Order: sequence, then structure tokens, then C-alpha cells
Amino acid sequence: MVRARYFVVQHDGNWLIKFDDEEYGPYSTQSEAMLFAIDAAQKLGDQGDRQAEVCVMGENGHFRPEWTYGQGPYLPRA
Repeated sequence: MVRARYFVVQHDGNWLIKFDDEEYGPYSTQSEAMLFAIDAAQKLGDQGDRQAEVCVMGENGHFRPEWTYGQGPYLPRA
């Protein structure tokens, strides 16, 4: 199964979600961007054709997985 990755990155004081050569946002906090990215990844995973994960850029500039479909709790927005 092809893995879809959502990348949460900081740019000019805001947070963005990058996915499939598109940018979404800006979001004022990393937490807000994470909520939207996890929600999108969950919906994609629920469709069954792609495994999805959310990665965050660390201080060293490398990305680390923060949430993976089917392995992390899904906290839907209220």
C-alpha cells in the first residue's frame, strides 16, 4: 500500500500542511495544523486505498512521524 505523508512545517511564523505538492494553511499554531493534518490523514486512511501519516519538521530540519493511520488515536475536531 502506498503511504501518503502530510508534512507540518513552520514558515514565516506560521504553520503549513504540505501534501502532494500542495500547501494548506496558514495555521497560527503547530497544534492547530496537526489537528487538520490528522483529520485529513484519517479521512484518507478510511477510504482504504492509502496508508497515511503526519510528519513534523524538527529543529534539526528533519521530519519525524508524529501520527500514523491505525496506530495513533484519532481526535476529531469538535
